[in-house]
Amino acid sequence: MRILVTGSAGFIGFHLARRFLEQGHEVVGLDGFTAYYDVNLKYARHALLQQYPRFSFHRLMLETPGALEPVFAGAPFDLVLHLAAQAGVRYSLENPRAYVDANLIGTFNLMEMLRQHPAGHFMLASTSSIYGANPKVPFAETDMADQPLTLYAATKKSTELMAHSYAHLWNQPTTAFRFFTVYGPWGRPDMAMFKFTRGVIDGTPIDIYNHGEMSRDFTFIDDLVEAVARLSALAPVAGGRGASPVAPYRTINLGGGTPVSLMGFIEAVEAAVGRPALRNYMEMQKGDVPKTFASADMLEQLTGYKPGTPVTIGVPKFVEWYRGFYGV
Repeated sequence: MRILVTGSAGFIGFHLARRFLEQGHEVVGLDGFTAYYDVNLKYARHALLQQYPRFSFHRLMLETPGALEPVFAGAPFDLVLHLAAQAGVRYSLENPRAYVDANLIGTFNLMEMLRQHPAGHFMLASTSSIYGANPKVPFAETDMADQPLTLYAATKKSTELMAHSYAHLWNQPTTAFRFFTVYGPWGRPDMAMFKFTRGVIDGTPIDIYNHGEMSRDFTFIDDLVEAVARLSALAPVAGGRGASPVAPYRTINLGGGTPVSLMGFIEAVEAAVGRPALRNYMEMQKGDVPKTFASADMLEQLTGYKPGTPVTIGVPKFVEWYRGFYGV
């Protein structure tokens, strides 16, 4: 297959690009190397992808008018994996414009190119954050997701709606996958896994919000990659299982349905590092939610698979990578 991966130097985009390259596919990556977090980590991921002869790359920002035209000038893509985005719940309180530019305008520009150059399957990243204030758990794809608590979540919900309309109007098979707290080697420094590990190793206090009264459906990166790879071969058709009745479009939760308490997660980090954390208990942050909990039923029905790596296995793998990468 010929595959386009946007955000190929990002955490999840890197892992997906590497998975398909290892399978012998041609992968075209693109990334803007924004400075939201340490760009050296992005360059290190990118350097690994450059070792594959079937990898090529375009450095660009999706929101730049006309930037995507050279990318789509060649042969059509069998699969387009759209991971490029301005991520982060809390940063959306500080710099909301970045989310409008990257997530809304950037995604619109990509979908306009797909309207002119259709792909076999368009897959775009969404988030469990779109469930927002929904009190029902586990979160199912059919649940209401119209009460986002942050602009980040609102932009991701908006991209789902935009993608549905394009799928309907232009018959572009599309899958939106909703991530549930993905972690693992090469992860983002702004996420809890990274912050907790750094704090415990360095002996500096870690911030624990809502006094630890939270839980997350943590998803190990290898599980997510496996799920996306299986879904990539299952382009939806209108009216099919899990799909819209009027468009070749579906949304899928990518989580295992096994929430872990925040304190249990911290304990797994402490065990992997081999020392206790210095804990700084704090109030709940604006825009945060106390629990995420995925229904993995649809994913399992479609693929026969659901994420299942426990934090007792996944966390030590991250800590091992962290120690090796940073030499600590």
